[in-house]
Amino acid sequence: MTQTVTSVADWKQLRAEFDETGESLGLVPTMGALHAGHTSLVERSLEENAQTVVSIFVNPTQFNDATDLKNYPRTLDADIQTLERLGVDYAFVPDRDTVYPDAYRYRLVEGDVSKRLCGAHRPGHFDGVLTIVMRLLNIIHPHRAYFGEKDYQQYYLIKDMIRALFMDVEIRRCPIVRDADGVALSSRNALLTAEGRDLAAQFATILRRGESMEAVRSQLEERGIEVDYVEDWSGRRLAAVVIDDVRLIDNVET
Repeated sequence: MTQTVTSVADWKQLRAEFDETGESLGLVPTMGALHAGHTSLVERSLEENAQTVVSIFVNPTQFNDATDLKNYPRTLDADIQTLERLGVDYAFVPDRDTVYPDAYRYRLVEGDVSKRLCGAHRPGHFDGVLTIVMRLLNIIHPHRAYFGEKDYQQYYLIKDMIRALFMDVEIRRCPIVRDADGVALSSRNALLTAEGRDLAAQFATILRRGESMEAVRSQLEERGIEVDYVEDWSGRRLAAVVIDDVRLIDNVET
């Protein structure tokens, strides 16, 4: 049965027991609304570690749009059931005051990559991402932490943060999981209408065709899809669009 932990003090007591046994610990940070993409991260952690903890926290500091934060899916009871089915050892489910006792006065800021791509369209987003990941890593103290390729810019920044700050944790990169229609799995997909879902599938198909960035943007806009960006960076083609007022991201190797 998955044990739910809500306080830092309770987690530290459990963590001390792992230190005594020398067991490896894996962390899968999530914002809940778990889907098969999250499941793939959890299953890898279960394979590679003696103990696995999944954090569930809808992090308000990474939302630059209050409506987006309000509408973000919250399915905690179903999420805990999923973790129990998978055999996860612990769920860390803190509230805002637990992870931000300073009310976000202290935050981590990166001055280059975080300003590009998604960062150029979501001011402050990656400050919130890096800050919450840093805090979770400092609370949980895992040996390994697992992140998906769908949020490739996020993965890149987190891995670079670990290197730059000499943190003793291994960041594991896991491949994108897609539905049968090619759409990259995301908790936000649940907010799409049927028509929006069809456009999301077209977005995934067009992005993977290997045509020029200009051609990809043009084809998306012809279908009435709002395009934030389509850019080649770090060996991948990354894109962000808005469909049904829902922001979707995806990327493919180039």
